[in-house]
Amino acid sequence: MRIALKECVWESLGGDLFVITDPREVVTLADEEGQVAALFAALDRGPCTVPELRERLAEGGVALGEDDVHGAVAALDSLGLVEYEADRTLGDPALDARHFSNLAFFGTHSRLDRPRAEFVSRLRRSHVLVLGVGGGGSSVVQALAGLGVGRLTLVDRDEVEPRNFARQFLYHHADIGRSKVECAAEWVRAFDPEIEVRPVERWISGPDDLKDLLDGVDLVAGGLDGHPDANLWISDAAVGAGVPLVVGGITRSEVVYYSVSPGRSACVRCDWSDRPPADEASSGGFVERNRDRLALSNTLIGPLAMQIGSLVAYEALRYLTGFEEPRAAGAYIRLDLRDGLAPSRHPFTRDDACPVCPR
Repeated sequence: MRIALKECVWESLGGDLFVITDPREVVTLADEEGQVAALFAALDRGPCTVPELRERLAEGGVALGEDDVHGAVAALDSLGLVEYEADRTLGDPALDARHFSNLAFFGTHSRLDRPRAEFVSRLRRSHVLVLGVGGGGSSVVQALAGLGVGRLTLVDRDEVEPRNFARQFLYHHADIGRSKVECAAEWVRAFDPEIEVRPVERWISGPDDLKDLLDGVDLVAGGLDGHPDANLWISDAAVGAGVPLVVGGITRSEVVYYSVSPGRSACVRCDWSDRPPADEASSGGFVERNRDRLALSNTLIGPLAMQIGSLVAYEALRYLTGFEEPRAAGAYIRLDLRDGLAPSRHPFTRDDACPVCPR
């Protein structure tokens, strides 16, 4: 297979070679004899096989055995500097144009055994169940569609209202009074006709209302409002089906998101097992006794809805592609609105006796 050098610049100085792929950092390679610089120059001539690379090096006065060239390529691969030429694209000019930025993003994370094109292909094969296409959910839909997730099932029961327009940009004035999931599905089809989308107009009143929606799903994203136990239902259903879950929302003063990796992280029921009893004489007990009495107007505005949607979609991207480990698995990530959206991580309590988590 033909090996290609990724985008980078390099310069020899003294006995070192300095390489930049990201303006934030410089890789320094010892190169007293100039062989590393010769390797970069040979690869810079274009993609080539290991035997061809060996010939180019010999032409430049650097004689190496084939095993040594393989070792040099492996060293560059460990630094994320090379990839196979065939793995840079999806093999279809139209798809490559559609996913130009996605391919470029994954190029940062690709290795010889982790092709950038495969990351995009995984997204195109993925099926995501999006619960709620309102505030944060509508932004989740847009972000997942942009990533090219191949199949979306959208669940909601609300209709489009004028008050939605401050934060839900899937919808238009002409949609007022129409089903949100139908409008959202229309948006997805118009955005990318290759994405398969299924709208489900349903009120979720417990875990059983989700069971028939989880077959063949790779991830559940979004969140539900309307009942204080809604996120517990979602977690129970997703963990029971072995499907990862990513949820985001907002309180009066925080943007919050979390994820659950079934069998690996604690789940929402685990965390709730540590809540103080409602009759406990403590500040925690006070919160539990009065949690549902506090009626809050919806303070979610456009920039924060987009923030929630992007955070949920990016965590979903980690699960769907494996380009890096989930960052919010079994933990609340809180962005404090009172402190410039400064983030903090708050791990769930793990319950070894959890009746939902797999043993």
